[in-house]
This record gives sequence, structure tokens and C-alpha cells, in this order.
Amino acid sequence: MQARGCSMRERPAYRERLSPSLWVLVAAAVCAPMAALVFAPVDTTLALVVGVVVGVAIVVAFVLLSPVIEIDGGVLRAGKAHIDVALLGDPVPTEGLEARAARGAGLDPRSWMLIRGGIDGVVTIPVTDPDDPTPVWVVSTRTPDRLAAGVRRAQLRQRTPRR
Repeated sequence: MQARGCSMRERPAYRERLSPSLWVLVAAAVCAPMAALVFAPVDTTLALVVGVVVGVAIVVAFVLLSPVIEIDGGVLRAGKAHIDVALLGDPVPTEGLEARAARGAGLDPRSWMLIRGGIDGVVTIPVTDPDDPTPVWVVSTRTPDRLAAGVRRAQLRQRTPRR
């Protein structure tokens, strides 16, 4: 017997949250003692509570507001932007000095970028849509090979007829 009205959603082909590094979170947590110092002359208990709340709130905000890269249903989403993978060319994963050049001197100013400091890898994906003024997407990722493979797999799925 089948359950009606229930839809089981498949997992995305690729998903990565570009959360901040541990050192960024530690630096953000330093705001807790600073907030506590402001309230210390008023009441030490209040200062402790405010410090903990501020520290936790900043760290949670950093993690929850981090952009997500996802390939699902033939669509690449990077942060707030999205594009159909059929409108993309062959992705080029880079790391190290090549990634540094892709983020810097080799970057086309018309490109769409999702670049995060502290994340070394970059995937450069050309846009093949002639009506799109953006020539390329440049996306930071911790796993450039996996993201490039996910884009290629999604493109292949769209080109392959379903049986």
C-alpha cells in the first residue's frame, strides 16, 4: 500500500555550507568578554549573562548566515543566486596558486562571485547563455573536485533522457 500525499524528497547532488573557520569563530567569541565588561560596573551577574548571550549569538549568527552551495534538481544555488546547470559550461576546479589567481588578477569584473576568505579552493564555471551578461561564476569551496563533479553529473542527468 502506498502512502498518498507524502513526497520523499531526494538528497541534493551536492551541498556545502561555507561556514567560517574555527579561528573566525574564536575571534567572534571574543566579543563576549567585551560585552560583559560594559555591564560589569552595573552588576557582575548581569555582565556574565550578557557576555554569554552575546558570544553565543554572534557565533550562531556566523554559522547560520553562512552561504550554502547546493546542486539540486538541475539547479546550482550559491548563496542567494541560482542558475540552471544546462546554461553552464565545464567547471574548472582549482586550488593553491591557481585558485588565488582565479580570485584575484585573473578574475573578470563581470563575473558572479561567491568568495569566502579562509577557503582555498575555487571552482570557475563559464556561463554559456548568450543572453546572460555574466561570463563566469567563481565559487569558493572546500572541495572543488566534488563541486565540479556535481555540476557535471547534473548536466549529464539533464541531457540523458529518462526511461
